[in-house]
Amino acid sequence: MAMVPPPTSDKDDKKLLDHKIVTVERAASDLRRGLAVVVSDEAGSILVQSAELLVDLWIERFRSLSGGEPVVGLTKTRANVLHVSPRSGHVALIKISRYMDSAVIQSMADPADDLMRPMLGPFQVATRGAEAVHEAGLKLCKVARLLPAALLSTFLPTEDGAQWARDKDLLHVRADDVLNFDHSDAAGLRKVTSAKVPLSGSEKTTMVAFRPDDGGTEHFALIIGDPNRHDPVLTRIHSECFTGDLLGSLKCDCGEQLNGAIRHMQQAGGGVLLYLAQEGRGIGLINKLRAYQLQDQGFDTVDANERLGFHSDERIFEPAAHMLKILGFSAVRLLTNNPLKVAGLEKCAIVVSERVEHAFPANAHNDHYLQTKKKRSGHLLS
Repeated sequence: MAMVPPPTSDKDDKKLLDHKIVTVERAASDLRRGLAVVVSDEAGSILVQSAELLVDLWIERFRSLSGGEPVVGLTKTRANVLHVSPRSGHVALIKISRYMDSAVIQSMADPADDLMRPMLGPFQVATRGAEAVHEAGLKLCKVARLLPAALLSTFLPTEDGAQWARDKDLLHVRADDVLNFDHSDAAGLRKVTSAKVPLSGSEKTTMVAFRPDDGGTEHFALIIGDPNRHDPVLTRIHSECFTGDLLGSLKCDCGEQLNGAIRHMQQAGGGVLLYLAQEGRGIGLINKLRAYQLQDQGFDTVDANERLGFHSDERIFEPAAHMLKILGFSAVRLLTNNPLKVAGLEKCAIVVSERVEHAFPANAHNDHYLQTKKKRSGHLLS
């Protein structure tokens, strides 16, 4: 008689989820160190290595290790810049020609010199179209805060990618765990601690720290004053901006939005400012600086992100929704000019009773940036 496995408890399910998140983060860490990882799904397993960190020695080692001819994987947005189109999905798989050493592959990933080398290529798309494992390989680069471009192997000759990875002393990760990482990471958020932090704009401020139990991405909330918990709370979702919030950069309006939100909440009698670890609309500080370099070449903020291989906005708003629920708020008056934030919270069962305008005058350095947000990203700016 077949044995029936015992039912799993919520605690067991949570441990499994935490393990999956940690495994994705460990795999992303290996990519950041120039190592290869194995990604698997029902279709099979592939070897993945960051294109940004590639050296010539590793291309031959990669061929030897995988037993086949690798391809370069690029997101659809980056591939379009190089005048190639994916055969399927959102990933283009490009054959490696004889002339393509690590420097060429790095230039395929990094658009810094696109204008100096406009004739880069031509490139030949691989015969086989991309599948979920290839998309997961590029997503893993994003989790690692690297450019979303990778050296990808053919499908490995094994039905057990996890065992093959162990035999080669490599990390193994499931494709669906990678593709669901952002949402899983947000769902695991917990309140860690809180403390009174008097601010120049609001002396009665409490700072609350949130972190998933697995030790993943940390976010913070500022509770300004004493907000009424029976009415929709005045709320600002603010993505961290090292250059604007801390350095006072004039290229954006982030610092003004941050400090202005605190003052507004203080004057209104209270509010909640959610400070999310989503630098550069979710692409990370180094990639944001790369986008700034492209803006200096004449590209706007949307085109710059897409030339890097990202979407124009990589953020999700589930962390904000979970933080509000943990704090005991289910309805907000949202300080924003971005309709996507309204839709993002409402999708996560937070009621947005009102959108409150939150705009500041442009300066000579950010006028074009603000106009781009209005014209191309749909921000409600006058």
